[in-house]
Amino acid sequence: MGRPTRVALVTGAAQGIGAAVARALADEAVIAAVDTNAEGLSSLVTELHAKGLQAAAFPANVSDVTTVEATVERIEQELGPIEVLTNVAGVLRPGPILSYSDEDWAFTFSVNTLGVFQVSRAVARRMVPRRRGAIVTVGSNAAAVPRMQMAAYAASKAASSMFTKCLGLELAPHGIRCNVVSPGSTDTAMQRALWPDEHGAQAVIAGSPEAYRLGIPLQRIASPEDIASAVRFLVSDAARHITLHDLRVDGGATLDA
Repeated sequence: MGRPTRVALVTGAAQGIGAAVARALADEAVIAAVDTNAEGLSSLVTELHAKGLQAAAFPANVSDVTTVEATVERIEQELGPIEVLTNVAGVLRPGPILSYSDEDWAFTFSVNTLGVFQVSRAVARRMVPRRRGAIVTVGSNAAAVPRMQMAAYAASKAASSMFTKCLGLELAPHGIRCNVVSPGSTDTAMQRALWPDEHGAQAVIAGSPEAYRLGIPLQRIASPEDIASAVRFLVSDAARHITLHDLRVDGGATLDA
């Protein structure tokens, strides 16, 4: 197998789904790993290098436009043209709406929505003249179904999902595809932080009628690799005629709502 030549920028790459996406794409692309967690990025890059794969760490905050522009330009100069972008960086600060703070609301949107906009815009501006590229935003099934004490997260993910579809509509004439992958409950640090005890996974699978939340028909929590596989498909040539699509990867939890 020859060495990959295309570059894939992965945000949120230091942990969870982002790290799984980076690993999934690393055998076919040079990975530009972006995250605020420099230590986590270093660990990921070291792991990939040990496997003979190509990757480089670019610590950056996706909510800071100056940093985003500089980072994207640096990636293109050091690694080459970005052909794949996966927006995975995300935060979750749960809480009831009536006592939810302005700071938590603004922070959630700054990463989950503004970050997706700023990184996508910077990368797409460079993709358009080359007339090739694929963008995938990792959203959430909460973008389609109301969740108690998750208003900021759900609203920010809904906004970034619709933004990605609108972007795909505008970029389609340039041969650039934009899609969304919407996970349900996935075994990550973010998910585990919501569990009150060691039985958290079983409770999520069973559902919670008092919170108006269905369980998971497939009777399992997703792994980060389940989500990464969906991303890998959508950025591949096997999905060359798929754009503006939202692929739900939640074990049937939202009944395709």
